[in-house]
Amino acid sequence: MILSIINADRKKLKRAPLWLAFIFMPIIPALLGTLNYSANLEILENGWYSLWTQNTLFTCYFFLPIMLGIYCSYLISIERANHNWNKVLSMPVPVWQIFLSKLIISSFMLIISEIWIGVLFIVSGNLAGIDSALPSELLVWLGCGTLGGIVLVSAQLLVSLIIKNFAAPVGIALIGGLSGLAALAKGFGHIYPYSLMAFGMNSNAPQRLMEGGYLNFTLTCIIYIVIFTTIGSVYLSVKEQK
Repeated sequence: MILSIINADRKKLKRAPLWLAFIFMPIIPALLGTLNYSANLEILENGWYSLWTQNTLFTCYFFLPIMLGIYCSYLISIERANHNWNKVLSMPVPVWQIFLSKLIISSFMLIISEIWIGVLFIVSGNLAGIDSALPSELLVWLGCGTLGGIVLVSAQLLVSLIIKNFAAPVGIALIGGLSGLAALAKGFGHIYPYSLMAFGMNSNAPQRLMEGGYLNFTLTCIIYIVIFTTIGSVYLSVKEQK
């Protein structure tokens, strides 16, 4: 049954203009990061690793949180239009499947974004004249960034459910992304939900995740996803009874 819900959500978004944002917005931090890297070659001497920190600095704390905030807010707002929640909640399915469907759809967009970010990183490195081999950890960074990003997505879906406004949850996503930078600087980015995406992508230091352990990171992300999904499902259950 959940596959039919996912398919229904997919059809609702088929003609949405959000794809343009997911295509063009990652180009901006890639461009800014590459320009910053090229202008500071005397300081940034680690080739691909230095370029990665510059590109993801703009991506993880600003552009990607905004993109995911917009997408999650849009997913919920289309259900509010024309009182569509009444139809959705009257479906003969558990409410947790409704929340999970939106989480899966949003996560799919995140995966596409991470792949696109990886492609842009490789293109940026070639344009910047980096001739060494690509970091062997690149796929791990993208994979862990995706897992950490799903935490952000689950949190933003919950925020968008509670706050009946399109712009406010997007603002919270931006604030969350910026606060994630502060959390990493203070040393607790590995447990703060809005910094897990940046932590997973090793945006500040390419060795930090390896030191902390992939298992701990994965468990932390799963726990947060379960918590936010559970709260969101309970909220929908209460909404259904009203």
